[in-house]
Amino acid sequence: MPNLIADWRDRPTHRRVWALAAPMILSNISVPLVALVDSTVVGHLPHAHQLGAVAVGASLYTFLAWAMGFLRMGSTGFAAQAAGRGDGAALRQILLQGLLLAMGLAILLGALGVPLSGVALHFMQPSAELDQLTREFFHTRLFGLPAALASYALVGWFLGTQNARAPLAILLSTNLVNIALNLWFVLGLEWGVVGAARASVIAEWTGALIGLFMTRHALRAYPGHIAWAALALWQSWRPLLAVNRDIFIRSLALQSVFFLITVQGARLGDATVAANALLLNGLLLTAHALDGLAHAVEALCGHAIGARDREALRRSLVVACGWSLLASVGFALLFLFAGHLFIEMQTDIQSVRDTAFVYLPYLATLPLIAVWSYLLDGLFIGATRAREMRNGMLLTVILLLPFAWALQGLGNHGLWITFLLFMLLRSLTLGAFAWYLRQHDSWFKG
Repeated sequence: MPNLIADWRDRPTHRRVWALAAPMILSNISVPLVALVDSTVVGHLPHAHQLGAVAVGASLYTFLAWAMGFLRMGSTGFAAQAAGRGDGAALRQILLQGLLLAMGLAILLGALGVPLSGVALHFMQPSAELDQLTREFFHTRLFGLPAALASYALVGWFLGTQNARAPLAILLSTNLVNIALNLWFVLGLEWGVVGAARASVIAEWTGALIGLFMTRHALRAYPGHIAWAALALWQSWRPLLAVNRDIFIRSLALQSVFFLITVQGARLGDATVAANALLLNGLLLTAHALDGLAHAVEALCGHAIGARDREALRRSLVVACGWSLLASVGFALLFLFAGHLFIEMQTDIQSVRDTAFVYLPYLATLPLIAVWSYLLDGLFIGATRAREMRNGMLLTVILLLPFAWALQGLGNHGLWITFLLFMLLRSLTLGAFAWYLRQHDSWFKG
């Protein structure tokens, strides 16, 4: 306990954490703000199925894009450790490999996305209106996928070098353009649901191009040259691909849970799927804000591990944990006492409002349970411990399945209770792996 208090009182660590966390929180919050704008703009159109189409279409797109989240996470861990060693050549190789992977995966997913979305909608059994609008929204969004995946790799690489300003510029420009075009296309030009999708595509390409432009200046701080010949060798790709493979499996399992929530909600009616989308916007707001602190953990812990500095690793974790807990309590109180205003802001469709109000207590509980998994994710990503992340997520899903089956008779209440259990089990399994690694002094081992 005395060590923890001393770590918490270490002012330089607070400054380092917030130097990274503050700009990442600002940029991260802009991501759910786009979803809020989508919901608010489309939610004030006359029909619930229009809001439902944005919710389901965005869920389909997010399932594809966020399953590729390893492009950011893998880049962050390796870049942080290379920066800790001062290895400019490795930083250049990691950046180029991340961008090449992003382009290849975007082409593959673009080809698979259309048939897979048809299969998904078949299982959802939506109304005819919801089905048609969802397809139009999703097919349009696919044009932005190459830029979205390139931005993942760029943001992860910049964060690994402890450069939080570049991700701030990428994400803020992406999301501010998205918001502005959303209002213009949907309300001004009256393009409806497809207008929201077109706004997102243009915004994603804007952010990716800005990120590419900024890499040139960032690399000046780390002299070195790309070993072009090494890119043709399997050995130069194997560490990154191994980590990315494990994070991909982990991300696929995570996104499957979110996707199944949308599927089950769609089966409960247009009003329910729309209400769940509004509530999940609250979760996105919380998760992206708390992820700002988790991103600081990724960069600082990865740097400490690269430099083999045990004291810096411990202090970074203690300070980030303290601030994350305070922030999660703040979000819980916000949704508990002002959640109805949050819902009313997003839609004036009374049936959707009434449905969402019933489930607000679940949203208020989520930040207190989910915060630990975000922080632990940051630690494992910084340490490039993707295998443990993968195993923890798979174990979580396996443990969750019997509860999900038993609770399905409770309708949407059962769905939200299952989701709370998922976040709790996710934190517990990651915590168990972290404790095991600490007991065996394995954080600094390859």
